[in-house]
Amino acid sequence: MCGEALVDVVEQRVPDAPNDGTLAPLRPVLGGGPFNTAITLGRLGSAVSLLSAVSTDTYGDAIVGALQSAGVGTSLLQRRPEPTSLALATIGDDGSARYTFYVEGTADRRVADPGGLPPTVRAVTFGTLSLVLEPGASAYEALMRRCHDEGRLVVLDPNIRAAVIDDADAYRRRFRRWLPFVDVLKLSDEDAAWLGEGVAGSSASRWLEEGVAAVVTTCGSAGISVTTPDREITVPACAVEVADTIGAGDSVLGGIVHQLDRLGALSPDSVRALDISRWRDVAEFAAQVAAITVSRPGADPPWASELRSG
Repeated sequence: MCGEALVDVVEQRVPDAPNDGTLAPLRPVLGGGPFNTAITLGRLGSAVSLLSAVSTDTYGDAIVGALQSAGVGTSLLQRRPEPTSLALATIGDDGSARYTFYVEGTADRRVADPGGLPPTVRAVTFGTLSLVLEPGASAYEALMRRCHDEGRLVVLDPNIRAAVIDDADAYRRRFRRWLPFVDVLKLSDEDAAWLGEGVAGSSASRWLEEGVAAVVTTCGSAGISVTTPDREITVPACAVEVADTIGAGDSVLGGIVHQLDRLGALSPDSVRALDISRWRDVAEFAAQVAAITVSRPGADPPWASELRSG
């Protein structure tokens, strides 16, 4: 996993709270898309490490401790003196989260090129703020291209946060330049609409034409779709009472990569060889992982034992 780890400051919903100007209480929880996905993979039992720049402040220490507790390797972390990024999350009545980011001068955007990755690294994922905020975004992009050239599986989840994208059209152009280096593209239906704004035709088909092997799209309660050059399938979301949607897409990504690992498909060639029935298995597993995550507050993905117990 490559990308940021930060602190979500989550607004706590108070039922029937009076509209008298009183602010809702706030609760800090560890988060960031790449961090959440790494935690998901570690809890599910995949061998995973997080490549990121992490502050030496108290929150940074908590991030490192949480990664280690979930079985995530921390040898690729770069500790820096700048503070940890913060994301203020407000929760809607339907459990959906909206974010305001505080990222100026923070540690995670100062990540440096790590050089050569260990030969044991078979798949590398990228996304969210880490591919937006410079100078780290350029370092991650260079690593993405290098990993592709080295024959590693490259997975991208843009996880669009429009509030931190100063020039939307420039980002969309940059996104399209990444596609020839990407094997699996995972995104939400909202991401797809934002990235395809002003362009006619199916976004997924265009992205496949650029070289992507599979496009996995989360559609909220409508489930998860997988589009390959041959077919498109959709699996339903699992019925569950939603506490909030924080980390839902990140846990889907973790479920996808974990299931590809179980199938022995952590390489570009093996992913391209998967038939649609295998992709259905991958999507159904990811939907189960996400269902547990959204059933409890914050980004709290399941452990493997929770899935086995049904």
